[in-house]
Amino acid sequence: MNRTLKFNIFRHNPRDPNSTPRMENYTLEESSGMTLYMALTLLSEEQAPDLAFDFVCRAGICGSCAMVINGRPGLACRTLTEKLPTKITLMPLPTFELIADLSVNTGKWMRAMSERLETWAHLQEETNINKLEAPMEPGLAEQIYELDRCVECGCCVTACGTARMREDFIGAVGINKIARFHLDPRDTRTNADYYAVLGDDDGVFGCMTLLGCQDVCPKDLPLQTQIAFMRRKMALG
Repeated sequence: MNRTLKFNIFRHNPRDPNSTPRMENYTLEESSGMTLYMALTLLSEEQAPDLAFDFVCRAGICGSCAMVINGRPGLACRTLTEKLPTKITLMPLPTFELIADLSVNTGKWMRAMSERLETWAHLQEETNINKLEAPMEPGLAEQIYELDRCVECGCCVTACGTARMREDFIGAVGINKIARFHLDPRDTRTNADYYAVLGDDDGVFGCMTLLGCQDVCPKDLPLQTQIAFMRRKMALG
């Protein structure tokens, strides 16, 4: 028999002066292979047409459907309801600007972080679009690709104790991005350049090594390894 799921969902629209933060309850019959994204879609179609939540790819690639699921950050499209108890509490990711209900503006935070860290390859000379890139060792290319799998969902930021206390902390997502360009032989920045944006309490030395970031990363990125790697690099100067 299919289970009856009981949802307790945060509701609030900060742009509506009559809206107040609250939790609302809904029930839904579970179907085989149901994900939280599918459940939320059914709820919005049948019970709560004004329920706000984000989705794009529905395949764990865009990261837009991240939310707090029973106290743990995760992607709605990658979370099967059969893996959860019948009582499911959904909250928006903290730290980020609330748009409405379960929808938050992760893009604003990620863009500010990327501009601050200049997360693009700093080339020695202007790139000629018609010029082939220099060959790269397959092993190195694989290491860079591994770090490029980050979807900027914001789960690691939500799970980070430092990020919750220090709004300027770049989080594991920022450290991961810097580690990616540190590996890239095309990037001309030196350790001193990286230290200028990473070597303080808002950067890698602000990490309390609780490593909640790696625990909740939906792409299973080696964030612990990258934090340790960049911390050693910054300490050595």
